[in-house]
Amino acid sequence: MRRALALALAVTLSSCTAINVVTHSVSDDPVKLAGGTYQLDPHHWSVIFDVDHFGYSRFVTRFDKVEATLDAVPNAPEKSRVRATIKAASVNTNDPELDPSLTGPDFFDAARYPDITFVSTSLKRTGTNTADMTGLLTLKTQSHPVTLKVIFNGGAPDPLTGLDTLGFSAEGHFDRSQWGLGNWWPAVGTDVHVSIQAEFVKPKS
Repeated sequence: MRRALALALAVTLSSCTAINVVTHSVSDDPVKLAGGTYQLDPHHWSVIFDVDHFGYSRFVTRFDKVEATLDAVPNAPEKSRVRATIKAASVNTNDPELDPSLTGPDFFDAARYPDITFVSTSLKRTGTNTADMTGLLTLKTQSHPVTLKVIFNGGAPDPLTGLDTLGFSAEGHFDRSQWGLGNWWPAVGTDVHVSIQAEFVKPKS
């Protein structure tokens, strides 16, 4: 009897989950969503950047370890703030011989400066779901402003977890030589294009 009830409950929950997934939709109006402190979903994000390589192509690299916090203020989105920490040693070029050159003392010097941080300082809305976010990017103790063009993709309770979730895309450009990282120019360009995908989840209180 207990096994039958457990099976029936499992089938019911599975059906409810399937319905939630099929009927799931998100709102792209941040004003309508739940405010508070959100954490970067550890499974749904990417931070990649690309630079010119001899004029042949844009060489693409990613980071594998990032943590971020979003303080969301839906009724006044311009007051929302983001803080992100990238682990310099997690840079991944898909070339095991190149990675040590980037993490070593001549570039990121990850042993002495393990964290690359971005702390937003202002957010200017440019549309219903778009904004320019400016913040300080700190590398090896040097901080310079970087502006990212942000798209708010949408938000809603996650159909699988029930947790409030917000999704964003962002991109921007900066000159890496500002941080004293002009190595290998002109073979490798100094203009860095960064592209970000991020889902933020509000933990249960």
